[in-house]
Amino acid sequence: MTLSRMLVTGSAAMLLFAAPAVRAADVPQRNMDIVREAMRADKKALVATNLQLTDAEAKAFWPVYDKYQKDLLTANNKLYQVIEEYAAGYNKSKLTDAKGLDLVRGYLSAEEARTKVRSSYLEQFSKALPGLKVARFYQIENKLDAIVRYEMAGQIPLVKQ
Repeated sequence: MTLSRMLVTGSAAMLLFAAPAVRAADVPQRNMDIVREAMRADKKALVATNLQLTDAEAKAFWPVYDKYQKDLLTANNKLYQVIEEYAAGYNKSKLTDAKGLDLVRGYLSAEEARTKVRSSYLEQFSKALPGLKVARFYQIENKLDAIVRYEMAGQIPLVKQ
């Protein structure tokens, strides 16, 4: 199965991953954690299928990947926290100009943390895999991230002025 087919098939699952973060008040944290864990497993399967690693590459790559995902999760949780804060304020109609700026600062900080994690692992991935496979891995990451962000964008209403 090609990445594009897997991504289309997985997009419904990505929606499940993204939507609970927006409606945090409606979904218990335990359910959100279960969905996120399922998504991480699905993501790993997508990466495995599309990288087609040799045994030696897999042995070097997967430990780095697992650590990378753990660090990326920490960075992504910052973004989910901003989204949850926004949802809470939006649902209570209690967003102010000051809170709006605070949310933007939080978002930018989360994006910066995410970029730092992704950049910091380039050298480790390049020690585990040849350059073209590293490039393919980052492409896969970018495509999956784009799907999640697209689904999130569809679920998050614009700020009321």
